Amino acid sequence: MIKIKTLGFIVFAFLVSAGSAWASAHAEAEYASGPAAEQSKFDPTEMIMHHIKDAHSWHLMDWNGHAVSIDLPVILWTDHGLVSFSSAEFHHDNSGKVVVDRNGMSFVNHHEKIHFAGEEHHGTLIDLSITKNVVSLFVVAILLLLLFVSTARHYKKVGSNKAPTGMAGFVEPLVLFVRDEIARVYIGPKHVDRFTPYLLTLFFFIWLNNLLGLVPFFPGGANVTGNIAVTLVLAVITFILTNVNGTKDYWAHVFWMPGVPVALRPLLAVVEFIGLFTKPFSLMIRLFANISAGHIIILSLVSLVFILETVWVSPASILLSLFISSLELLVAALQAFVFTTLSALYIGTALEDHSHDHGHEAAH
Repeated sequence: MIKIKTLGFIVFAFLVSAGSAWASAHAEAEYASGPAAEQSKFDPTEMIMHHIKDAHSWHLMDWNGHAVSIDLPVILWTDHGLVSFSSAEFHHDNSGKVVVDRNGMSFVNHHEKIHFAGEEHHGTLIDLSITKNVVSLFVVAILLLLLFVSTARHYKKVGSNKAPTGMAGFVEPLVLFVRDEIARVYIGPKHVDRFTPYLLTLFFFIWLNNLLGLVPFFPGGANVTGNIAVTLVLAVITFILTNVNGTKDYWAHVFWMPGVPVALRPLLAVVEFIGLFTKPFSLMIRLFANISAGHIIILSLVSLVFILETVWVSPASILLSLFISSLELLVAALQAFVFTTLSALYIGTALEDHSHDHGHEAAH
């Protein structure tokens, strides 16, 4: 039975990877053969950046020269109050800019960044729009709620003495792994129950966003964890939890390192203080860079067909894209594991008590 399930998962992963590679190839074929291709040569950089950036519409596909997409609400806060409209209302003016007029103000959408269209308007402009990445975040939040609530109901109904089935059978091994192999190891048994819920949320949130970013057309291949703003927020939450829960011993090691010559302690304090910020910075950059790099590599491989302008390179391009897409399935889980493990390590370091070490040093 286990072998059958494993084979089924491999087949599913292959189909998802193949679908992702085909969707990318189809999208680029439409892009290269559309009206823009008649005016300018294919620009792989522009195409790649267009695909990995956030957007104010949910682009599904291009079909027969027409974009199939879902228009999302644009919400702007200005000096004149709240302004909202559908992204479908953006239109091209005489200069080719994508603009919209509202409440006596004109707004331009330049590479998915909304600004005032003319110099006649200045002041506050805060974009609170429901973008593609925001939609994906809502979808993932709903999926996580359904996943954990259904699992909790299963255990409430049948109890914990029976072997889990269905969704609970899938979730339980992952929950036990995060609790026993990450939280208990790096934070310690004393505080494991306090921080396991956060680590579980972190692991499943990152993993599910990574996976959905690989599924074609869902939601338009949103690159959520490849958005540095999202990874920044996750890193800041870990940073806050680490330092708010830091013990006196932890802060003593940061600002006045015991066990070293007094003359070196001010220098070490500077190094340790900088280290407080380099740790979350590394979390932010690692997740952002790895996920973005995977999407960029796949799109770059597909672009080879249009850069070299020959169909003979397409078999190699598609096969390599399929290989990288399959590898991305592993990276999706690996990056969730790494981010969660390092977060647990940083929190555990802040909670660690070195009093026994001081007593050992005093004895000598």
